[in-house]
Amino acid sequence: MEIINSLRARNRRNTIVMVAMVIAVLVLGIGCLFVGSSNMTAADCWAALNKTGTPANVRIIWNIRIPRVLAAIIAGAGLGLSGLIMQTTLNNPMASPSTLGVSNAAVFGANLSIIAFAGGYLATGNNLSNYTTGANPYATGVMAFLFAAVSILMILSLCTLRAFSPNVVVLAGMALSSVWTAATTILQFYATDVGISAAVVWSFGDLGRATYRTDAIMAAVVLVGFGFFMIMSWQFNALLSGEATARTMGINVDLLRFVSMLLASLITAVCVSFLGVIGFVGIICPHVTKKLLGQDHRVTIPVSALSGSLLLLFADTLSRSMGGGSALPVGAITSLLGAPFFLTIIFSRKENRRC
Repeated sequence: MEIINSLRARNRRNTIVMVAMVIAVLVLGIGCLFVGSSNMTAADCWAALNKTGTPANVRIIWNIRIPRVLAAIIAGAGLGLSGLIMQTTLNNPMASPSTLGVSNAAVFGANLSIIAFAGGYLATGNNLSNYTTGANPYATGVMAFLFAAVSILMILSLCTLRAFSPNVVVLAGMALSSVWTAATTILQFYATDVGISAAVVWSFGDLGRATYRTDAIMAAVVLVGFGFFMIMSWQFNALLSGEATARTMGINVDLLRFVSMLLASLITAVCVSFLGVIGFVGIICPHVTKKLLGQDHRVTIPVSALSGSLLLLFADTLSRSMGGGSALPVGAITSLLGAPFFLTIIFSRKENRRC
């Protein structure tokens, strides 16, 4: 009887936490609409939401701030979700969406597009006006996604040639990350001044480049991944007990790990290709979720997604509040928030108090 009551209490607590986080995401998302560099009052923002304000204010709310808030919710959920799945499948608490070099590959693809192809810098040189008339931002996102996808497939292919173990995945990801970083450095060395400036700016995580179309694409990929991971949540729970235990339950561990890593990496690739590199969301949120609610993936999957949305919304609010007339890169804010927080988690663990 005590066990049943304990399970009921835990389920009740988990339900309360999830409902509270959904409410928090909605409240913070609405609050983000009232923060920005345009000096709009709360009344102006409300009037613009109802499309009764000035045309300029209506455009700011509906064409800039709402897509930006949606991007924070969707990308934050995707990065938090991807980090949790990678940590589980690799059995590595330090795993994150950058473990496989997805972000580094996307940065190289974007740099290649901006410096050589879609941006047209080989033809326009340092003439910024020529670039702005001929650049294609969607081509940059597509190129970033393609290279991120290629990086994923290369690593998973290499791992299938040898034993598909978590250590092999991590080591292959680290090696390929170094290759992409070196290639990006060489590419930037030969870039023009304007080209390298645009390439560096792109690498900053920036929600300001989000549109309704990019939000829809990210939402479709994240929802597909979320649905798949929820269906497989019991298999992830079994994997926590060890590969041998999972195999005795009829789970194809290698196939589960391959598909899960591929889908988690694709989610990351889509978000990075549209928004740039946003660090620490995929490593902080799963850690906090597991620390508070345990390891049950039926709970940690939705809560990791919600906590990722909360973190990115909070970071975006800070970036627009601290920018002094312009929004700071949200990737810098997440790193500033995430690094000290993550160090606190590491050094608060009893087993790590002594080196």
